[in-house]
Amino acid sequence: MISAMKTAAAIFLALTLTVGIGGGIARAVEPDEMLSDPGLEQRARDIGQRLRCLVCQNQSIDDSQADLARDLRILVRQRLKAGDSDQQVIDFVVARYGDFVLLKPPVNKDTLALWFGPAALAALGIAGIVFYFARQPKANPPPLDAAERERLQSLLRDDS
Repeated sequence: MISAMKTAAAIFLALTLTVGIGGGIARAVEPDEMLSDPGLEQRARDIGQRLRCLVCQNQSIDDSQADLARDLRILVRQRLKAGDSDQQVIDFVVARYGDFVLLKPPVNKDTLALWFGPAALAALGIAGIVFYFARQPKANPPPLDAAERERLQSLLRDDS
């Protein structure tokens, strides 16, 4: 029994490490995309971690294996090789795809709902719950009859 548990744990650990179930540590950047200059490649990786994959929407372009993410990684590297600063590259991508392409979009009039919508919905929900319970009739228990009052007095005397 213990041997079977150890075997199952070993299989789970092997799957976690090889398939990436637990960590997702593998990057989607392919060798043919990488720049020969390590400094430029690091800048490209940093930028890639800040840009959202428009297909996956839950990953950076650096982590995504979608074709569009690959195209964006190549575009970022081309712009860096052309001499653009990191901010110029990001501005170029944002001009094409909008603020949604940023994993951390700026707070402006177009993104107010994104930034404050969840808090506003939570506040409305809490206010609704408070309002609901405030409007509930208060339960007033009926007065105690003589036998119940005597029993209560007896219990209170026993405690003291």
